Amino acid sequence: MTLTVTPSGQACGARIEGIDLTQDLSNHQIAELRQLWLEHKVIAFPNQALSPEDLERVAQYFGDIGEDPFFGHIDGYPNICAIQRDADEKTSIFAEIFHTDWSFMDIPPAGTALFGITIPPHGGDTLFADQVKAHEEMPDDLRAKVEGLTAIHSAAFGYAPDGAYGSSDQESGRSMQIKPSEKARETCAHPLVREHHETGTKALFSSAAYIQRFEDMSAEDSQALLMELYVHQTQEKFQYRHRWEKDMLVIWDNRSLLHSATGGFDGYDRLLHRVTIADTRW
Repeated sequence: MTLTVTPSGQACGARIEGIDLTQDLSNHQIAELRQLWLEHKVIAFPNQALSPEDLERVAQYFGDIGEDPFFGHIDGYPNICAIQRDADEKTSIFAEIFHTDWSFMDIPPAGTALFGITIPPHGGDTLFADQVKAHEEMPDDLRAKVEGLTAIHSAAFGYAPDGAYGSSDQESGRSMQIKPSEKARETCAHPLVREHHETGTKALFSSAAYIQRFEDMSAEDSQALLMELYVHQTQEKFQYRHRWEKDMLVIWDNRSLLHSATGGFDGYDRLLHRVTIADTRW
């Protein structure tokens, strides 16, 4: 069976058809999909009726299964998290700020696999922002500011007990299983510009959701620069807007992208299953 690859026509992203992910893939097929993933940064497979076992198997074609430190898991599957929101839920939309997953880890995840199970008739798009393009097209004055910078990452803003998804949020009726912890206050330093160890490309690794400050810079100056970066790196010209379908699997490269959730589906249930894909090194 021949793959059909349809680029999004936007900054990144492609739709891939002509393959059945419910079946074991050959080494040749896996290598082909991995190359498309690295090229397009986010790839979508429609019409894939995946079981939880299938989801775990397919994720492992792209790397070992990674850790999700502050999420609960679905019953019987400790590697699969439910990204969900009930129809009558009034909590804030989860993960609306552009970010890269778990950037506060010593070795952040290579990718994320997300499978659509209950998809509303409208809303709930995921936005992706190509950080290779954002780095390539940085204005000279901004490039001079970020040259050689190291960022201090932490999950505290989101997942500490007093964070955005902390104790008060847990009492607000959120359906998604989030597990705030004091461990969220731990920090990890990463260069602001990273070289992708599989492609050799350079990308901005700036995640406003997780960066607390920059080394050798005051908190005030760090915040100002972080916001300047955020405005630059999330411009529409760097974005791909992904529209979900039931039984669609999407796999993206966290080393090259930021992503953001959107709302617009009040009154409808939404459920996706997620597996994190570990990286081998920074």
